[in-house]
Amino acid sequence: MLADLFQAGNVLALLGWSALIIAPLLPRFRLRLQQAAGLVLPALLGLAYLVLVAAFWWRAEGGFGSLAEVRSLFDTPGMLVAGWFHYLAFDLFVGGWIVREGARSGIPHPILVPSLALTFLFGPAGFLLFLLTRSVLPRSAAPQAQGG
Repeated sequence: MLADLFQAGNVLALLGWSALIIAPLLPRFRLRLQQAAGLVLPALLGLAYLVLVAAFWWRAEGGFGSLAEVRSLFDTPGMLVAGWFHYLAFDLFVGGWIVREGARSGIPHPILVPSLALTFLFGPAGFLLFLLTRSVLPRSAAPQAQGG
């Protein structure tokens, strides 16, 4: 069951990341895709995280006080999947924020794709790349339309 849930979470996250990248190619659906990918899917992953923590926290040993305690906590398979969903949800949410903030700042979407890819693979590194990108690019006079 946990292996199936793990796979389902991965599929949801991949769908979300795909939607964030291709949404500008589908102007009619852009806003809906971005909302689904950057808000709805992270919320679903967050809900799954909450259910997993509620189900497995009390059975798990360990905690957050030391590296050994964290390792012990994630020795419980349910908590390991919960931790993975934590990553998936937050990284996807940050990806959605990058797309929204990039559009608001007038950054062309293709310039955001490396930040999205890096956020997908290495979370905070992609966020930092976006902040760097936004700081070095001149602000557009008119933000990109979000479409709808």
